[in-house]
Formats: sequence, C-alpha cells, structure tokens
Amino acid sequence: MKNTAKKIYIALIFLFLYAPIATLMVLSFNASKTRAKWGGFTFKWYIQLIHNDDILKALGNTLLIALLSSVIATVIGTVACIAMNHMKKRTRTVMMGITNIPMLNADIVTGISLMLLFISFGLRFGFGTILLAHITFNIPYVILSVMPRMKQLNPSIYEAALDLGASPFNAFRRVVFPDLLPGILSGFLMAFTMSLDDFIITHFTRGAGIDTLSTLIYSEVRRGIKPSMYALSTLIFVTVLVLLIITNFSPEETKKTAVPLSPEENARRLNRRKRNSNIKRAVLAAATVVIICVVGFTTYGRYSTKHSNELYVYNWGEYIDDSVIEQFREETGIEVTYDLFETNEEMYPVIEAGAVNYDVVCPSDYMIQKMAENGLLAEINFDNIPNLANIDPKFLEMSREFDPENLYSVPYTWGTVGILYNTKTIEERGLPVPKKWSDLWNPAYKGEILMQDSVRDAFMVALKARGYSMNTENINELQEAKADLIAQKPLVQAYVIDQVRDKMIGGEAALGVIFSGEMLYIQEEVENQDLDYSLEYVIPEEGTNLWIDSWVIPADAKNKENAEKWINFLCRPDIALKNFEYITYATPNKAAKELLDEDMQNNKAVFPDMDQLENCEVYRYLGDETDAVYNNLWKEVKSN
Repeated sequence: MKNTAKKIYIALIFLFLYAPIATLMVLSFNASKTRAKWGGFTFKWYIQLIHNDDILKALGNTLLIALLSSVIATVIGTVACIAMNHMKKRTRTVMMGITNIPMLNADIVTGISLMLLFISFGLRFGFGTILLAHITFNIPYVILSVMPRMKQLNPSIYEAALDLGASPFNAFRRVVFPDLLPGILSGFLMAFTMSLDDFIITHFTRGAGIDTLSTLIYSEVRRGIKPSMYALSTLIFVTVLVLLIITNFSPEETKKTAVPLSPEENARRLNRRKRNSNIKRAVLAAATVVIICVVGFTTYGRYSTKHSNELYVYNWGEYIDDSVIEQFREETGIEVTYDLFETNEEMYPVIEAGAVNYDVVCPSDYMIQKMAENGLLAEINFDNIPNLANIDPKFLEMSREFDPENLYSVPYTWGTVGILYNTKTIEERGLPVPKKWSDLWNPAYKGEILMQDSVRDAFMVALKARGYSMNTENINELQEAKADLIAQKPLVQAYVIDQVRDKMIGGEAALGVIFSGEMLYIQEEVENQDLDYSLEYVIPEEGTNLWIDSWVIPADAKNKENAEKWINFLCRPDIALKNFEYITYATPNKAAKELLDEDMQNNKAVFPDMDQLENCEVYRYLGDETDAVYNNLWKEVKSN
C-alpha cells in the first residue's frame, strides 16, 4: 500500500511537471493554428521557424550576450574574490553581504534600477545596455562560486612559490589558479545559465530592434500564441534535455565489495572512467563549437552590412503586412527596425523616457493628444507626404478631436469597439443575442465573457452601459463604473488583448469585447478552418468608441525625413489595400477602399454608415490627474 502511494505521488509530480510540456510538444506538430482542432501531423511550423530571421537574430543575441557577459563577469568576480580574500575578516564579511544583496533582490527591482540608472546617464538602450545589465547581475553569482574555493587555499603554498623564485604572476598562474579553476568554471556556467534564462532584466534594458529568445517569445505570446512558438519552445526543451542526458551519462560503477579487484578489473574500470570523461569533454567541446558558430553566423549577418539610411518603427502587434516593410526597404533603400507594443499605456513611457529612439509611432487618438500636449511630437512636413490626398477628408476632420490643427498625425486605420459572439454557443445554450453593453452583466453569460485588458476600453464599456460619456471626468460616474466592473468580474472568463483572436477562433468563449478589425480576421479564420460555428459582430445600442490610429513622429526622432517617407508610402492606395487585406482593420484611405470588391465596401460591420455612429465618441486625453484616477480605479478593479 505504501509503495503504491509513493508511485502515485511520483506519477502526479511528473504529470504536473511534464503534462504542459507534452501538450506544447504535441501542438507543435498540429497542422491547425487553433488549439481547439487537430488538423493533422506536420513539420511546417519547424520549417517556418528555420526561415524566421527574427528568431535567428534573437538566438544569436541570446548566445552572444550570455557568452560575453559570463566571461566578463567571471573575470571581474574572480578578481573581486582575490581582493576580498586579502581584506580583514570584518571588512570581507561586509563586502560579501553587499555582493549577496543583488541575488536576494527581486529581478524586477534590479531591472527597473538598472533602467533608471542608464536613463540618468543618458545611455541609449540597445545591445550595450543589455550586456552591462547582464554583467552586473552575473557578478554576484561568480563571487558566490569562487569565494569558497578561495577560502580553501593554503596561502603558504603561494608564498613558497615566491620564495623559490617565481614571479607573482607565475606563482598565481601555476599554484593558485589551478586550485581556483573548478570554482571559476562553476561561476562561469552559473553566469552563462542565468544570462541565457533571463527575461525581466533584459525586458527593462533592451532597446529598439534588439530581442533575446525570452523577450521574443514573450512578445509573440502577448500578441497571440503562434504554432511556431510551440516549435521553438519544443526545440529548446529537447536540446537542454539531450545535453543533460549526454553530459550526465555514466555507466553505473561496480559496487564496492570486500573482495579486492583484479588488475584486469581495475584496468577496465579506469578505461571506463576515461571513456566517460572523454565523452563529456567531446560533448562540451561540440556544444561550445556550435554556440560559437551560431553566434558568429548571426552576428556576421547582423553587422556585416552597414546601413546609412535607417528607420525605427514602433507599432501595434499584427498591424502591418510584413511584405509591406520589405517592399519599403527595396524601394527606398532604408533599413527598417520594427518593434511592437501592446497598449498605448505601454508605449507612452518608452517615448517619454527617450532612452529608446523611434522615428515613427502609431498611437491611438487620445494618446496622440497627450503626446502633443506634453511636447513629445514633431510637426509633420506635409510637403513630403503628397499621398495624404488619398485620405478621406472626414477622417482628417475627426482627427481634429485630438489633433486640432492636423499638425502631428496621419490616419492609418479606424474602426469601432463592439461585441463578437459565437452564434452556435448562443443558440445551444439558449442565451440571448447581445445587443447592448449592459448585456455583459447578464449572469447567463458567466464564464463566457472576454473583456479588453485596457483601462479606457474597460471603463468605456461600463460607462456606456450606464449612458455616460466615455470621456467623463465625473468621479461619481467613474466610481459607479468601477463598481460595475467589479460586479462583472465573476462573469468574465479572461481580460485579454490580442489573445481574443485565439480564444474566439477556438470557441473558448461565447462573446468578447473586440475591435472591429479583429472581427473580420476572426470570421475569415473560422471560415477557412471549416469550423461548425460562425461569429457575428454588433455595435452596442448605447454607442461605443470610434477610434482612429495614426502615424506620428516623436520630437527626438533621428530620421524624420525617413519617417515622412514611411508615412507617405503607407498612404499609397496599393499599399493601404495590402495592409487592409492583412490586418483587416478599416482603412481611411478612400482610394484604397475603392479598390475593394463591392461586398467588402458595403460591409457595414467594417465600414459602418455615419448614422450607425450617432452615439459613438472618440477618446480624448483627459489630463494626467484624470488619467491617474482612471488607472487607480482600474487597479482596484483588477485587485478585487
């Protein structure tokens, strides 16, 4: 009975540890993009992975940073140990305590501290800041590994070497260093592993166009989990597992007995040990060669070509056709570095801090107003944007709500926020078809609602449900909206942003608050995958957010003319059409709209008539104080 219980216990441990990994590995071979349907066995996600330049660059960055930071940290940490070893006991104890503090700190504290330090010194975020950060947090781990070996040294041996005529350097190299080597190697491996595995510190100190595997996977997952990420995670897991098995492989030694071993047996045992040692050395050597080759290849590919013309773009996830970026490169000769953000609130502090220089950014209406009022935007020279004539004048007029003189922005996409619902789920469960925002408080939808994980969008839903303006500054109205959102939480399955795509396609929820452009993409995916349900979109009767995302140029942009070329390029009808077909968000480009087929032009969910937008509003910037009120109330909602 006891043995059975032990086996069950061990089985449960392995189940919890490895069931998620096993699921991930299985899904990496699923031909379907959705987790809800098995589309057959395929290797296409692995093939796609190999041809993904972003992943190869991230891999190269990860290995290069890990190697450089661990080597430098090992040298500094070893020298520090030697110095501390010659200090008085009390001083050495204090110094060891100081060096241990970073290891006791939460990683996020270290990351934010380093970020603020780099900003205060005026350093531009990029490869260098990540490397400095990794060296900083690796040094304590090296000291922790080397110091115990240092304490075991017999100082008399070093002194004897000096007495015998050896120079201090030779005495250290021949006497001290060999004894320290195991600790140094242990510290190096610890530093390499910590650097390789790090996400938080890298996240806070990275700059434009620089990613490691951890930050790349994180950004991809936030935008919606792609099968190629399953494949990448599987490869990482399998690689680590194989290396661990090989490097730790050793035939079981013969148990000690009272009977003395024969010379032949001793010889066999010695040969076995030598063979195992050689295997381990060969594996380590092979791994080192592979790492150096990968680092060299990716580094050469990144730095062998110099670009005199550059452009740093900061945009939403899945918000441009990749072929458009490549076409811009080919036509202009401008090398584009493209970075992503998920919310306006995430983007703003990056631009405000100025540590990362972007040349062109795509914020939403109210955020454009905030950036302009705080002096973060440069006026656009519209003489360099003749294709502005393709933008429907009504959207330029709408833009005056947040850009009164049309000085700073050029409309890119527009749309509404509404409710997307699964017709099959609604019908099978006998649920009412949602028509109003207030329907999202119907207990019948418990566990079936996806809400936007965004301050303004969440409060917009609650305020509009009560008949209030979504731009209200009335604290009583905001408190009522907060109370409603808290009351709604038991009904909400999840607060999402881009993840709403996967969840609605997979049939994981009955309805979700969604941007109109997402709606069209999801509907097409459901149809293409031949799923047995459809998804319908409704603009709630109480009115909603009429939003406009526009291109702007930060005040500290280094390549303003290139940014204007970029904006002009995107205003071309053929390019605007290509982007619409990819991102499925309504285009304000009237010339591009005329190129669409008649059915799409008349799709009122995508291109609603103005009378459908009677109760709709455009977000306005309400000031820092009111923003703080919204943010604090949102924190209260999320924490309850």
